[in-house]
Amino acid sequence: MIFYRIYQILFMLPLLLTATIITALITIIGSILFGGRWWGYWPAHCWAKLFCILSFVRVTVKGRENISKGTSYVFVANHQGAYDIFAIYGYLGHNFKWMMKKALERIPLVGYSCRRAGHIYVDNRTPAAIRQTMADAERQLAGGMSVVVFPEGSRTLDGKVHAFRRGAYTLAVEFGLPVVPLTIDGAYKVMPRTALLPRPGHITLTIHRPIEAPSDGHEMKSLIETSRQAILSALPPQD
Repeated sequence: MIFYRIYQILFMLPLLLTATIITALITIIGSILFGGRWWGYWPAHCWAKLFCILSFVRVTVKGRENISKGTSYVFVANHQGAYDIFAIYGYLGHNFKWMMKKALERIPLVGYSCRRAGHIYVDNRTPAAIRQTMADAERQLAGGMSVVVFPEGSRTLDGKVHAFRRGAYTLAVEFGLPVVPLTIDGAYKVMPRTALLPRPGHITLTIHRPIEAPSDGHEMKSLIETSRQAILSALPPQD
């Protein structure tokens, strides 16, 4: 393990930092000149795969046949750790926008890159901010785009799947989009929330069958629970 840490510090981290800066700049320039539909996804898709490869993290995808490339979805995933992002970005194989915390916009260069790429920052501080978030989501989804949300809101501290928030499901109901649960298994062992550096490992990304959203919000609790149970079905039993 000591040799792996030396490799991380002397080689992996400098290379990934350089790759992150280059990817952010390419995304910003490409999105400004040509729009964020292609440039907001493919550079980061390659960047995420590079993260996994250089970290010696292998990703296996199951259930890819459950989704179609020409269809818009609201993907909902459990949030085990930082490598959830790389697993989904690099291996889902479906163009999408992230729905992310407003605070992430403050990350130097990367935050602006995400804004230019069309990712949706969630701001629920005021009613006006909530309306703006919904307007941003509508603009992206109207063009046939999908969105990925971590309905737990933040990375788990204990490896377990916790309560889901309603935001992603409100989008699904509002725009009549199917919900696709994604199970991430193994990312907690690779890099839990308390870790500073990753460990080699294996992540399994399971794509479940789409769940049709109800025509109104009366069945929201059922939709949330059905998707949560689908996610849990591909994980070891929680204590």
